[in-house]
Amino acid sequence: MPVPEIGAPAPDFTLQGVLFGDGGTAERSQYSLSAHQGTPVVLAFYPGDGSSVCTKQLCSYTSDLDRFRDVGATVWGINFSDLDSHESFARKHDLRFPLLADTDRSVVRAYGIQMPGLGLKRSVFIVDADGVVRWKHVARIGLTYQDSDTITKELAALTRR
Repeated sequence: MPVPEIGAPAPDFTLQGVLFGDGGTAERSQYSLSAHQGTPVVLAFYPGDGSSVCTKQLCSYTSDLDRFRDVGATVWGINFSDLDSHESFARKHDLRFPLLADTDRSVVRAYGIQMPGLGLKRSVFIVDADGVVRWKHVARIGLTYQDSDTITKELAALTRR
């Protein structure tokens, strides 16, 4: 499938996810994009739990969660790892947003970011409160990532529309 265009409806999905919370608890539940309408969502697709670049990326987003909240957004991390892997990764690095398990790769395919033999392209999509893709960055090589400054700037622009 092709990467969704800016202004197009975001492909809907429901995935199991884990959220590491205060007191060391990890809550597992379902996350549906369509059920989250009303608030912008940052979908951060990352190749692997525990890799160095992915760890830096997700730790930076956790450090800046208040900035995302200030512009009314939620962050979800997504990759192929299972919930046990996500929970371990979140616990080790104190990640404070949901990590979703796309174990059958259906969401990665729907967003057109699969890389045969390698997994997925590091990508970030901003989905607005109406479920429409408003910004995206799909990396050719996933050695860098979009920082919180760039993403929150794009999110702030949504509120001015």
